[in-house]
Amino acid sequence: MQSDFSRTLVTAALPYANGPIHLGHLAGAYLPADIYVRYLRLKGEDVVFICGSDEHGVAVTITAEKEGTTPQEIVDRYHFMNKESFEKFGVSFDNYSRTTLPVHHQTGQEFFLELYRQKILVEKSEKQLYCENDRMFLADRYVEGTCPVCGNPEARGDQCEKCGTWLEQTQLIDPKCKICGATPVVRETKHWYFPLGRFQKELEKYVDSKKWKENVSGYIDSWLKEGLEDRAITRDLHWGIPVPLQGYENKVIYVWFEAVLGYISSTKELSQKRGEPDLWKKYWQDGQTRYIAFIGKDNIVFHTLIFPAILMAWNMGGKSNYILPDTVPANEFLNFEGKKFSKSRGWGIDLKDFIEVFPADTLRYSLALSLPESRDSDFYWKDFQARVNNELADTLGNFVNRTLQFVQRYYDGKIPARTKVGKLDEWAIEQMKKAPGSVGNLFGDFRFRDGVVEAMSLARAANKYFNDSEPWRTRKDDPEQCATTINICAQLTRSLAILLSPVLPNASEDIWKMLKLDGTAAGAGWDNAAEMKVESGKETGDLKILFTKIEDSTIEEQIRKTASGEPAVGPAPLPEAAPIKPEISIDDFRKVDLRVAKIVACEKVQKSEKLLKLEVQIGKEKRQIVAGISKHYKPEDLVGKNIIVVANLAPAKLMGLESNGMLLAASTEDGKLTVLTTATDIDSGSTVR
Repeated sequence: MQSDFSRTLVTAALPYANGPIHLGHLAGAYLPADIYVRYLRLKGEDVVFICGSDEHGVAVTITAEKEGTTPQEIVDRYHFMNKESFEKFGVSFDNYSRTTLPVHHQTGQEFFLELYRQKILVEKSEKQLYCENDRMFLADRYVEGTCPVCGNPEARGDQCEKCGTWLEQTQLIDPKCKICGATPVVRETKHWYFPLGRFQKELEKYVDSKKWKENVSGYIDSWLKEGLEDRAITRDLHWGIPVPLQGYENKVIYVWFEAVLGYISSTKELSQKRGEPDLWKKYWQDGQTRYIAFIGKDNIVFHTLIFPAILMAWNMGGKSNYILPDTVPANEFLNFEGKKFSKSRGWGIDLKDFIEVFPADTLRYSLALSLPESRDSDFYWKDFQARVNNELADTLGNFVNRTLQFVQRYYDGKIPARTKVGKLDEWAIEQMKKAPGSVGNLFGDFRFRDGVVEAMSLARAANKYFNDSEPWRTRKDDPEQCATTINICAQLTRSLAILLSPVLPNASEDIWKMLKLDGTAAGAGWDNAAEMKVESGKETGDLKILFTKIEDSTIEEQIRKTASGEPAVGPAPLPEAAPIKPEISIDDFRKVDLRVAKIVACEKVQKSEKLLKLEVQIGKEKRQIVAGISKHYKPEDLVGKNIIVVANLAPAKLMGLESNGMLLAASTEDGKLTVLTTATDIDSGSTVR
């Protein structure tokens, strides 16, 4: 940790909102970022953790076209799905935003116009692939062909994922339109370019001033040696941030330019939520802020060269100075059972499916020990089971349980006094006192795998101490020594709750509650983990098993599903809900008068298969309502029920019958309909709010 910074800004790569988050994403950016942020908070640092959905770009429009829906419906679905998955996994973002929000559009256009005002942007005519069949220019992923560098036949029009080369689409060999498969032609179009090469020397100086991880610096060096070139920052698309210039109404700002600005707009949104509109400037425009960007290796160039260059360009205008990333601790790729995650081939496992079956902390721990910090790593089901059973259950869980069970059984649930401290006791206390420093140094250096191993070493030492002290024997032979042993074990238990809180937030809070300590483990203070803070005579709380062992049959079933391409499933997935209609104001809602109405009579409408005629009582008033529910309800089944009706709807005629109101019902996509009724008896005419 550097002491010359007043605060820390942490960002994690904005995930595309065109699919669910999988384990590879977590290991690449989100889990290491969350461990780091939780550690900083325990250290008492001023830190904000920023992320959000990347909702523009061709990846979204292609998904929408495949599903026959709109880009907005796609990003709405996956934004909320991924946000919920992150929350269940325990990722503690201060703000999780969206690049479709007005605050982001305003930020993107503001940067574009500032660089345009400074005459940094360059307008060029360029040759681009055009599909005559679909009558459109083929931006980025709308075209696929063979990579001229490595020969990958599935290279995209902007980048080859196999070798990492950033391509111009006209460089592709044998290109094909992704929509119809036709061979496109080359046509000319105009676009605005960002002169990345103009900033090469300044970027080289910037990069040289930083101590990047080896995998990051090697990637950057290869880019700088090749020489940086101008890059287009507009695209012939309708989905995205409109280019704010006359004559460019049918173009949008290229997603690679505006997506990284999502970190800034997300921080602005956080400031608005906190009622401090200018708070974001403290984190983006104050030299006392340290900015750390967590990403996967496929995003290295964007965060070490392109984003810094954009910020440098802005700073040239003299309006304000943005800080540049201080550190970019990018991870390599996590493979699944020895093979690369692949959505198209159905290989891998999504976060939402995993945490339906297994507790989030078990995945956090297993992934933390598999983080691809310097090279690609793998997630294996058998490794996951072994880590849960042998380390979480048998080492950590066993120590906590045997300690607190001993307190409950032999000391009436109260922590005994520490009075007779020998060499073995001193050794255990020393292990506890040095752990915050050794674990913290590793977390602070972004060596999370080693940090977790070091923290669990304390749990192993604690078990050894318990075993070597033999409290089951000294309870009879040397009661003072037994009490001292159990007291120190309670201190170790508290220390472990703090040290493992960044990795196991749920289990740590469970330990805290079992010790009946004030506050939370996450707020206890990192250095306090070295202190003997559990007072003698302190009453303990209800005990629970922290981790349950995973049976072989459970893992074998997951391995079978993996091999067959099935997702890991727990409870049946919820059906997709119909799209939410546009927002209305509270004043609009207040215009609707919802009342409880009692059905006093009901009959079928002659010559109609759908309609029922209902006589309802609303207070003292009787009304007739005609509703299309005949296929779902028999008249006799409805009489006597209390339903909800819109009482101030203008009268309408159906099959010649006047309907004076409308009942409320819920319907599913397959057409099943359920009339809304009150759960308890309530007077008719009662207002529904």
